[in-house]
Amino acid sequence: MVAADWPGVDPEWSRDVDVVSTSGADEPGTVRRWHLLDNGAQLARLGLAPAGTLLCVHGNPTWSYLWRTLAEAGSDPAHPWRVVAVDQLDMGYSERTGTFRRLADRINDLGDLTDALGLDGPVVTVGHDWGGVISLGWALAHPQHLAGVVLTNTAVHQPSGSDIPPALRLALHPAVHQWGTTTSDAFLRVTHSLAHPPLRADVRQAYMAPYRRADRRAGVGNFVADIPVDASHPSFPALSGVAEGLHGLKVPALMLWGPKDPIFSDRYLKDLITRLPHADVHRFEGAGHLVAEDRNIAAPIFQWLGENISADGSGSLETEAITAGSQGPKDTAEPAPSEFRPLWDLLGEQAAGPAGGDTAVAEMAPDGRVARSLSWRQLDRNILDLAAGLRDAGVGSGSRVSLMVPPGVDLTVALYACLRLGAVVVVADAGLGTKGLSRAVKGATPDFLIGIDKALAAASVLGWPGRRISVRDLPAARCRMLGAENSLEALARSGAGRSPGQLADSVDPDAPAAVLFTSGSTGPAKGVLYTHRKLAAMRDTVAETFGIRSDARLVAGFAPFALLGPALGAVSVTPAMDVTAPRTLTASALADAAAAIDATVVFASPAALRNVLATQDGLNEAGHKALEGIGLLLSAGAPVPEPLLAEVQRLLPAASLHTPYGMTEALPVTDISLEQIQAADADAAAGTATSASAVAGAGNGVCVGWPVHGARVAVVPLAADGTASGSQPVTEPGVTGEILVSAPHVKEAYDRLWLTQQESNSLPGWHRTGDVGHFDAAGRLWVEGRLAHVVTSPGGVVTPVGAEQAIERLDGVRLAAIAGVGPAGTQAVVAVVETVPPARKAGPAGTQLAGDVRRAALESGVEVSAVLAVPAQPTDIRHNAKIDRTRLSRWASRVLAGGRPGKP
Repeated sequence: MVAADWPGVDPEWSRDVDVVSTSGADEPGTVRRWHLLDNGAQLARLGLAPAGTLLCVHGNPTWSYLWRTLAEAGSDPAHPWRVVAVDQLDMGYSERTGTFRRLADRINDLGDLTDALGLDGPVVTVGHDWGGVISLGWALAHPQHLAGVVLTNTAVHQPSGSDIPPALRLALHPAVHQWGTTTSDAFLRVTHSLAHPPLRADVRQAYMAPYRRADRRAGVGNFVADIPVDASHPSFPALSGVAEGLHGLKVPALMLWGPKDPIFSDRYLKDLITRLPHADVHRFEGAGHLVAEDRNIAAPIFQWLGENISADGSGSLETEAITAGSQGPKDTAEPAPSEFRPLWDLLGEQAAGPAGGDTAVAEMAPDGRVARSLSWRQLDRNILDLAAGLRDAGVGSGSRVSLMVPPGVDLTVALYACLRLGAVVVVADAGLGTKGLSRAVKGATPDFLIGIDKALAAASVLGWPGRRISVRDLPAARCRMLGAENSLEALARSGAGRSPGQLADSVDPDAPAAVLFTSGSTGPAKGVLYTHRKLAAMRDTVAETFGIRSDARLVAGFAPFALLGPALGAVSVTPAMDVTAPRTLTASALADAAAAIDATVVFASPAALRNVLATQDGLNEAGHKALEGIGLLLSAGAPVPEPLLAEVQRLLPAASLHTPYGMTEALPVTDISLEQIQAADADAAAGTATSASAVAGAGNGVCVGWPVHGARVAVVPLAADGTASGSQPVTEPGVTGEILVSAPHVKEAYDRLWLTQQESNSLPGWHRTGDVGHFDAAGRLWVEGRLAHVVTSPGGVVTPVGAEQAIERLDGVRLAAIAGVGPAGTQAVVAVVETVPPARKAGPAGTQLAGDVRRAALESGVEVSAVLAVPAQPTDIRHNAKIDRTRLSRWASRVLAGGRPGKP
């Protein structure tokens, strides 16, 4: 193949350069021929002055073809950059030298090439695989030219206590190495098979082209043989020099990672983050070793260049960044922070005050008794004891600790102990499912994993990272089997009696405190980073919005609030339920928990409330009396229909029922009571009966009320194509758009998702929620669905929730979902309904039901093209309430195209 046959490559970029060697594997003065992809001449021909040079270095067994999308993007007049993508000697179409080249030699070789090209900066290096190490070696040797570094799946250090990846270990085995890397093309084929999705045939052929014969593959084998497996390897000093040198590298850095890489896994990313803590990091879920093939990396790289490399080509390092891979610039529009009080402040006050001997936290047993409880003084003492023990075990400021403990006393103590130490707690509940939970834990790369036996067993089977700590003391054989090196009980004993003064009494308010994972109902669960200041602001917002004071007594039946009790200075109890499966909360369990502490507040999700109502016949007189003492009920996690709340009101007659709207990134955002919902519905009905102008913007969605204490809310109007690409937030009634929120308790950033963070923060001072909605004339917010679920029909943009609610009012319909089928702009609107009783099989709905659904939807202003029935809607397993409309859309497309319905 020649350049004209390489898909995606402009033949004008291909060139050869003769380079005089000055040191390394060759005698000084030796001339070597290099092949490059270089768009410099093309830019000159077009009269474009590049902002700088991207020096792109491939690994093994690829070649400069890997960087073709960067060369194309760099040739764009909107952001011209010279892209020099090299074929390393003995690789690609460069000269076969017949000389074994070590790591240090290759770094020197690259320096000789850039000298020959006259590259004098600004240069941003881009590296992959072992090309990452070589590019960093060049960067450290040429600080005068360096403006930044970009890394894709690579490594500079083998983490202690771990073996090199099995694939590389096999390739290095004497019985395999020569045959696998040189005699045959097996190493190339295996590498190419790591692409997700698979490489197109012509792209795969282009990658194979320079290595068709065994005599062209000697460099492939030598590259593998040069991997330093231990300190005795000849290239170990050079690798160590690069690894250590990174600690002093202060230029902007970007890491783009494919976490499905069986070679350079997330543990290598974590090591790089410790060496370049200021780096921006984005993990592309589902991408693997060939991340440049799996995802469009050109767009984020050039976006990053525009934001980090100034007009004169120098790097502008964001000094305010607090953690690797998480930060964009700080919100300049956010108000100045108020006086900071750490999350445990009220807990300490209660322990030191007259209520110190009273119950602080409790958890219920299935038989209705209190299984365990701690007073405020005991809770404070246990936290300090455990913190001292954890510190001795190596947990310190910045350590990531994954907590896989059910809500209750143990989790409360462990969480606050970690926060007191300045550790970062990682919370991803089992409701994500095995696959989702595993993906979340591996992505967060915790240093420690504290878990119950079931979690530790899963960690052993699934290869979760982190030193393992059990909750209870275990027999030695069980510890060995689970890999547990300690227990919370043992650590608390070892820390008992220590002076509280030995622990830090203060914490950096802007240091990372927690990584909380989203529900994963709209894609892979995302880690949401909170600082201590942000967590404290969440506490204060909840307290001020709902009037929760230190005399409150709450039942925590909703996982996100299960740990807020001590922070609010309120007594809290965990009912007998599986908090990761909300529908397991029964009326009796709720009543028993309420009776145990004379509860005044209840947190419960809509799915939990549905089951409470379904099981209320099992309540005795004492249970009813306990529930009659509830003064406030909060239900969040998914929209709560008014009829459901009305039924709950009859069960909790004295309670004020509130349904705060929020998300993991900002909890809560708005709030509304049952009475206010009924008033909003009445306004909407009046608007339908009279004129829309009387109650502009009412209806069409779920009314979620007004912004909570300290929050601002606005929308970016939807365009005709269903996007919210405008830049002007508005609050006018009746304008549907993407919902924006600004508040002191909004998340700091998405963890190791730089690109996602940039998108969510694209309007300075605002977080883009991904939800769509509008305001009514009274300033109330109505949520109409997710931006990703907007249907673009020939008649205009259709948001799903209004029509879904209209359909759900039909007798015989339990849940409804609106989905779009077909190309954007011409999508057909499909209604998928779950009936009561359930349909026997999924498929087109009967004539009567279909007609009723169409009429109901039309009354809400939506014309439905097809109606399908399913025995059960696919919902996320965390909330048991959020319907997976994306999945339904794919299923509906298959059914309407004549495919077998199957299960959605």
